[in-house]
Amino acid sequence: MRSPLGAEPRRQLTQKERDIYETDGVALLSGVFDVGWVDFLRDAFEVALSNPGSLAEEYAAADGPGRFFADLNMWQRIPLFRQFVFESPAAKIAADIMGASRINFFYDQMFVKESGTLERTPWHQDQPYWAVSGQQVCSVWIPLDPVEKESSLQFVKGSHRWPAHNPHHFGDDSPYEGTGLPELPNIDSEIEEYEILRWDMVPGDCLVFQGMSVHGSPGNSSEVHRRRALATRWCGDDARYRRKAGEVAIPTSDPGLADGDLLDCDLFPAILR
Repeated sequence: MRSPLGAEPRRQLTQKERDIYETDGVALLSGVFDVGWVDFLRDAFEVALSNPGSLAEEYAAADGPGRFFADLNMWQRIPLFRQFVFESPAAKIAADIMGASRINFFYDQMFVKESGTLERTPWHQDQPYWAVSGQQVCSVWIPLDPVEKESSLQFVKGSHRWPAHNPHHFGDDSPYEGTGLPELPNIDSEIEEYEILRWDMVPGDCLVFQGMSVHGSPGNSSEVHRRRALATRWCGDDARYRRKAGEVAIPTSDPGLADGDLLDCDLFPAILR
């Protein structure tokens, strides 16, 4: 399949959006993906849902309402996702908002919360799960369905400046072993202490957030819309492969890098230089 519209976003990012990303750790970018790319990803999701990978997980209770499905590294086995990584505007958006002169792709992850799903995505930081260091590490989160703020990703404003906290497994909430990191504060029990950011979104929008930003989401309370979203992860100039103590989720296989190396390798390809 040919690229729907090429690698340029529908519009240029503004300085205000860059400043918000720098200050808050997350920015909503409205209307940067053309509907052609959204339709392209909807087709890709159908392929992925019919052919889940070995790392796919179901997070919703089997006897409960809805479905919460996640899978990752689709780009390694499904050509449509690989095409999106190399040919969509996502890499340029990541480079522009981070002010990066080079971009390596890190990995992709898909999420599906069907209408009426109760399971929430727990509060967490992404980067402690990953064997990567640096400030220029971000996710581009692209919804394929309208998202009401009641069901959207939520962020603790400014939490990208917090230190690293211990990751937990989503499936059973068990902590990662051997990291030596402290536990994340109980955000929900002290919610009034934080400024929580969340948005209504439509297909064509995306969120870009820094790898240390604390985020989570409720279930999907919509009676009409699924909540399908693709998160692609990107690393910039200062990103380095970092072997960390204890459990690490990503990469899921040996990239052949030494501690402190640039990420250039088959597993983390350079998209922009």
